[in-house]
Amino acid sequence: MAHSLSPIVLIPARLSSTRLPNKVLADIAGLPMIVHVWKRAMEADVGPVVVAAAERETAEAVRAAGGEAVLTDPDLPSGSDRIHAALERCDPDRRFDTVVNVQGDLPTLDPALIRAALAPLEADEGVDIATIAAEIIRAEERDNPNVVKAVAPLTADRRIARALAFTRATAPWGEGPLWHHIGLYAYRRAALERFVALPHGVLEAREKLEQLRALEAGMRIDVAAVDAAPLGVDAPEDLARARALLGHV
Repeated sequence: MAHSLSPIVLIPARLSSTRLPNKVLADIAGLPMIVHVWKRAMEADVGPVVVAAAERETAEAVRAAGGEAVLTDPDLPSGSDRIHAALERCDPDRRFDTVVNVQGDLPTLDPALIRAALAPLEADEGVDIATIAAEIIRAEERDNPNVVKAVAPLTADRRIARALAFTRATAPWGEGPLWHHIGLYAYRRAALERFVALPHGVLEAREKLEQLRALEAGMRIDVAAVDAAPLGVDAPEDLARARALLGHV
C-alpha cells in the first residue's frame, strides 16, 4: 500500500575535504559543483531543495544561482547532523515529514535516483530509513573496501528489500550479485531525529559506516535497487571525469 509523503531535499556541504579541499566549489562547466548537485535535486521534483552549508562561501554560491541555502555549524561531525540542523532552521513548523539527504559531491546525479530512494518509505510505513544500491558489475569493485556493500535480499523480481548489513568486506558469500551501496538516504523525520541522538555504534566505529548505528539500534533500513551508481567526486581524477561528462552544459 502506497503512503503519501511530504519530502524536503537537503544537501550537506562543507569545504574541508582531505583528498580534494574546497571540492564543493570546484568549477565544472562554469558552475560550482554544489550548484550542479542542487540543479539535479531540483530536477527530481520531489519537494523543495535546500543546501545545508558549513561555510558562507558555499551558501553564497547557491544563492547566486537562485537556490536556497542555510548556514550550519562547521564543527558538526557528519552530514546527518548537518541536515538535521538545517531542517530545524528551515522548517520549524514541521511541514515536511520526510528528508532526503543528497551528498554535495554528486554533480552528475540522475534525478531519478532521488525518487527511487523515496520508494521504500512510500511502500511500507514500517521503514525508518531508505537508501539505494546498484549491482556491482566491475570485478575490481567486489573486493574494494571503498565500495560499500549493502547486504539485502534483492533479486530480479524483488527491487526493494530490508538491509541486513552494510560492510566494506566482500559480502554476502557465495554465488549471486553484490550490491554497491549509494550513500543517498531518505529518512522519516522522526527517524532522523532519533538517529542523530543515538550514541555511536560499535560496528559504525569499526567499519566507519554511519548507517550501522541505525541498524545496531534496531532501526529498519530498506534498500531500493537502481541501475547504476552515480559518480562521486572524491579525488582529482573524479573531478576530471565530472568535467568531461558535464562539459556540454
